[in-house]
Amino acid sequence: MKKFAVALFAAAMTVALPAVAADFKLTSADVKAGGTVENTYVFKGFGCEGGNASPALSWSGAPAGTKSFAITVYDPDAPTGSGFWHWTVVNIPATTSGLARGAGEAGGKNLPAGAVMGRTDFGSAAYGGPCPPKGDKPHRYIFTVFAVKTDKLDIDGNASGAIVGFNLHFNTLAKATFTATYGRK
Repeated sequence: MKKFAVALFAAAMTVALPAVAADFKLTSADVKAGGTVENTYVFKGFGCEGGNASPALSWSGAPAGTKSFAITVYDPDAPTGSGFWHWTVVNIPATTSGLARGAGEAGGKNLPAGAVMGRTDFGSAAYGGPCPPKGDKPHRYIFTVFAVKTDKLDIDGNASGAIVGFNLHFNTLAKATFTATYGRK
């Protein structure tokens, strides 16, 4: 009976957790996995003087059943106790395989029809590039694309990164990710 309970629990956990599909890949011509984020993609404000352009992102190999995509950029090293959300985008049509540089501009005019940006921790529904505290160690920026099992999440421009993450937790089929770093002296 104990073996059966353990097997049942393991099977349930496999179904409940989103997969990282082996064929599902996220890349960027602008930000290299494991590399340093260039100034073009760094925030402009809070003492940073970057271009604040969202980088171009491309993905491939989404699993069957994908009805939409979502993008997040998250800094787990921010000295907030909860990290820092730099960008959230949901309801990207399943026919989309990437976002062009600058797609995260306020107003969303460069996003595919129907896509919605949530509010970043900078306070706006737009891409906000890296801007760690001066003198802090370089921070990690985790870029993630989610294959979503529904074509629309009920998210608007006021939704925080935590609300976007909560909705993605229950609707993700798979995700692909890469990490880059940035620091200020």
